[in-house]
Amino acid sequence: MFTVRHYVNEDEHDPFQEWVKKLRDPIAKGQVLKRVNRIEGGNFGDHKPCREGVWELRIDQGPGYRVYYAMADAVVVLLLCGGDKGSQDADIERAIGYWKDWQRRSA
Repeated sequence: MFTVRHYVNEDEHDPFQEWVKKLRDPIAKGQVLKRVNRIEGGNFGDHKPCREGVWELRIDQGPGYRVYYAMADAVVVLLLCGGDKGSQDADIERAIGYWKDWQRRSA
């Protein structure tokens, strides 16, 4: 079993939650949240490593939604941000920046 937590920056912004709130397609939003809930049970589904400790959950809905996360420890999954196939490279860079920031502030 895993615990899912959200990355929150120094200004108390949660990039993942802010992204989910902006999703206009209610079906896609439901799919994203369902996938996140499955993580808690250990079912990561379609996912792959990006780099520098950041992973990508691929959601087969809409424009190819992605959720970026990192393993904060053996049982804590830290949700970093979300995006879609069209912004994938920039989203990965943002996720890596968030992950490094979290590591720096948690040390």
